[in-house]
Amino acid sequence: MTERTLDEQVLAQWIGKTEVRRDSIDAKQADLMAATLGSGQVFGDGDILPTLWHWTYFLSAASTPDLGRDGHPKLGGFLPPVSLPRRMWAGGRLEFTTPLRIGETVEKRSSIKAVKVKHGGTGALCFVTVVHEFLVDGEHRLTEEQDIVYREDPSADQPPKQPPVPPQGAEAVVTVSASPVLLFRYSALTFNAHRIHYDRDYCREVEGYSDLVVHGPLTSTLLVNHAVAQHVGKELKSYSFRAVSPICGEQAFTLNQKQDQTGCTLWAETSEGALAMSASAEFA
Repeated sequence: MTERTLDEQVLAQWIGKTEVRRDSIDAKQADLMAATLGSGQVFGDGDILPTLWHWTYFLSAASTPDLGRDGHPKLGGFLPPVSLPRRMWAGGRLEFTTPLRIGETVEKRSSIKAVKVKHGGTGALCFVTVVHEFLVDGEHRLTEEQDIVYREDPSADQPPKQPPVPPQGAEAVVTVSASPVLLFRYSALTFNAHRIHYDRDYCREVEGYSDLVVHGPLTSTLLVNHAVAQHVGKELKSYSFRAVSPICGEQAFTLNQKQDQTGCTLWAETSEGALAMSASAEFA
């Protein structure tokens, strides 16, 4: 078993490591996602899989005894064995070629692109960038980069970080809220056992959150779907997002869009007016 470490030279040995997974884009999983979001859609073979719903496929089946205190795999498996205790999906970038469709068998090729250890005001951080390529019968469909950040536990005397002020001038705004039931269902769909999404005591006592945390990928999915709904008849070419501050509890939050020359600026804003996620999308 590989020991956890924060030695960047050791962790850098994971750069270039690859893995390949295959999955069938079946209608049942898409129907479950539609039910979770309350969209009312029912899918059949040949239908386009909505944007970012591929995150509910290609799931990793880590055994329960192999999970750490937070619900993530103890050593990450494919990911480098970073010794920091907290892990989150910090953001990503996607380039779309051809949509995935229900009924297709898709090959997902993943590789570690970069590992970087940094030290900031809240302690040590480790950033891992992973690249995923999705292919159907050898045809490229989608390229995705994911940014994963590992960090230390918060100290009891650590002052809360003030999130940036959101952009102004939103032209399309939707208000949503994430109930514990929604968070549970999304965790189940993505086989995500991270305790910050269902264990309030763990959230407050260990990771320092005020309440259950809304999944970053769920917020990102809601944001991009908001953008797509405003660009009917256009094709999404690229999308990027960055998690800025957590959305906690059942508070209502807003999905915001402001048009630009090639697409739009997007952001999620908490009920207190804090910037939770920033994003951008380009259409053709």
